[in-house]
Amino acid sequence: MTLSSQPVCRSCGAPLKLTLVDLGLSPLANSYIPLARAEAPEAKYPLHARVCERCWLVQVDDVVPADHIFHGDYAYFSSFSESWLAHCKAYAAKMTDELKLNGRSLVVEIASNDGYLLQYFKGVGVPVLGIEPSGNTAAEAEKKGVPTLVEFWTEALAERLLAEGRRPDLICSANVLAHVPDINDFVRGVARLLTGDAVYTVEFPHLLNLIRQVQFDTIYHEHYSYLSLLAVEKIFADAGLRVFEVEELPTHGGSLRVYACLEGASHAERPGVAKVRADEKAAHFDSAEGYKGFTARCEAVRDGLNDFLLTAHHGRKTVAAYGAAAKGNTLLNYCGVGADQIAYCVDRNPAKQKTLLPGSRIPVFDADELRRRRPDFVLILPWNIKDEVMDQLQDLRAKGTRFVTAVPNVSVMV
Repeated sequence: MTLSSQPVCRSCGAPLKLTLVDLGLSPLANSYIPLARAEAPEAKYPLHARVCERCWLVQVDDVVPADHIFHGDYAYFSSFSESWLAHCKAYAAKMTDELKLNGRSLVVEIASNDGYLLQYFKGVGVPVLGIEPSGNTAAEAEKKGVPTLVEFWTEALAERLLAEGRRPDLICSANVLAHVPDINDFVRGVARLLTGDAVYTVEFPHLLNLIRQVQFDTIYHEHYSYLSLLAVEKIFADAGLRVFEVEELPTHGGSLRVYACLEGASHAERPGVAKVRADEKAAHFDSAEGYKGFTARCEAVRDGLNDFLLTAHHGRKTVAAYGAAAKGNTLLNYCGVGADQIAYCVDRNPAKQKTLLPGSRIPVFDADELRRRRPDFVLILPWNIKDEVMDQLQDLRAKGTRFVTAVPNVSVMV
């Protein structure tokens, strides 16, 4: 995509004339500010999601180089969500059983983060290899005994692994395909490394849920693309991959797990593929109609959150936030919320503690700060794990603290 007066699709090159939503200027969602730099100016970039009317890939303007985002100290560690770890452990067990993986197999994960997934394959004796561009998360994976290459995934890297004799039975990636600026090269790399009946699985938040549930806060610069099965099948087919199964998952507000193989592989197409195709057809994902009107619905969420915070302020109620999540930073910046409305945020990840949230400059503490101060309301920014959060904080709830989510509308849990 270019920043000319007429941006073009990063996959097929068609002009991008249809807007999904323009969220204005926003800092990088994972660029947490050290307290020592509290007064330093912050870079902000346009955050504009557009729809390609040729291949139907939804994407944000490519305004930030990838190495500015996924550098040596990336702040997101996958292992801090217990529900996500349980999801990954179940996936590893399922794939080990289905593909009959053993000590002679190989599982390669692209964007393996801190070894959160591959540890479960390794735990049952299946050899693994992680590919992770962020050095600090890769170092944590190595501590778990997960061998990790600190590199971006590319077709050239796939060629190198193939030349080294690596023949994975399974390539997997979760919530990474959306993070790729050159999505075609990424998928060609997967196709290049697959052989025979080897399988690629990829998980991503489903665009259908983003639109239906007004999950605009999942739009940020680190997410270059917002994926439907319709768009993914086109990109995969161009690389010689065929989708043979799709599972609908509850993770991240509603995700798809897509199973793909080489065009000539023996895997028969399963019913899940036709089901999701039909859902997207019913939502008019193959026409502009399916994407229009989203901006007004985002504005309604913004107005609802601001009204709630204003009412809390007038009532002398304190509001804190839980989870220094990237989605939360999009929400807060789009809504114009700052430390005068939300006193502080807490997070279990030490890498985010003793920082300020980008843009809003809300200070971040450890989770026990909630018990020290006992706010009237806790706004759960990662709404996708709200049940897990409320379970962790039952003692606060018993003492009268109420929990709030803002998407798809303000909801106060009693």
